[in-house]
Amino acid sequence: MNANLKSEAQDAAPAAPVRFEEREGAYGRIGIATLDAPATLNGLSLEMAQRLDAQLRRWADDPTLAMVWLQGAGEKAFCAGGDLHGLYRGMREQQARGRWGGDDFADPRGNVHAEAFFETEYRLDYRIHTFPKPLLCWGHGIVMGGGIGLMAGASHRVVGERSKLAFPEITVGLYPDVGGSWLLARVPERAGLFLALTGAPLNAGDAIRAGLADHYLPEAARAQALDAALAAPWSFDAARDRATLTVLLQSLAEPAPAGPLQQRADAVAALCAGDSLEAIIGRIEAIDADDAWLQNARKTLAAGAPGSARLGFELQRRAASLSLADTFRMEYWVSLHCAAHGDFAEGIRALLIDKDRNPRWNPATLAQADAHWAAAFFHVPEPARPHPLADLGAATEPRA
Repeated sequence: MNANLKSEAQDAAPAAPVRFEEREGAYGRIGIATLDAPATLNGLSLEMAQRLDAQLRRWADDPTLAMVWLQGAGEKAFCAGGDLHGLYRGMREQQARGRWGGDDFADPRGNVHAEAFFETEYRLDYRIHTFPKPLLCWGHGIVMGGGIGLMAGASHRVVGERSKLAFPEITVGLYPDVGGSWLLARVPERAGLFLALTGAPLNAGDAIRAGLADHYLPEAARAQALDAALAAPWSFDAARDRATLTVLLQSLAEPAPAGPLQQRADAVAALCAGDSLEAIIGRIEAIDADDAWLQNARKTLAAGAPGSARLGFELQRRAASLSLADTFRMEYWVSLHCAAHGDFAEGIRALLIDKDRNPRWNPATLAQADAHWAAAFFHVPEPARPHPLADLGAATEPRA
């Protein structure tokens, strides 16, 4: 190849969507992983998940590496969710092969991209939950859906003044996956159900209250926190090093400002009381308070997919008594059913493809999206092959 042509080809090569570096500290090295797709707000693609999972495996086995620092490039987001465009292409290809839609829930497999994406993403999320070393996630800016999946399992989760967390899947016909069923079922005072039904955004203080974050540090402190981590006296004992990182972050942390969820905790608990989804949604739909946050939540629920509301409710109910590993295994089949039969494709079409913001949900009402309808999404095909996530082990379960 001509030298000039070779140089031009190298210049044109796309940059890796995740960057990795290792920095030498005073007592050990730190691995830094940076999601680097700012044009899509660092939305998690299959390639990104594969690269990050492989690197975390290497770092977990590296006896000279003390901790991992996970962050996102750009000023706007750590990670705004999963790669919906890629999932939509996979659903359209599945449809072209005649294996999409209809009422046959016998086997949701056939979407090669969705199978690979959900297996890889859920495996990565679980790896972060059970990572054997301190793992800090700097959750700046937008952290939604798949971004929360990455952040939630980190041993140390930092949020700042621009952090905005949400599970907005009801707007695209999915449900809070990435272990969200397990996470939200454990949010105090039934607020996790409210977040699933309304996609309501949380600021840093709310994220900490909901158990989705640990420390509030302003963005200006990021470089100082990294310098302190590089100077920290790592012992290479996991428990001691996690404690070291906690003390380090606490020395830099500031009180998190109270958020709308904290300020309305009693109201949200009253809205989500009881075991009847119909009654809960009825109370949210009847909100008439002069409160912008609650009104936006009501409007999002009203415009969202009734099927997503039902699935979110059913999944949280089941995940309340499951391990995290079993939750991921359950979500895997539900997500494949959503990609094969549900409103997921229609929600993406309306939001990102045609952008008409006029999804035609099916089922169109909560009465049609009843518990019997939802049960089909939990069907495991027979004969059942070994589950792709069968090796996720209860022996390494994270904190509840």
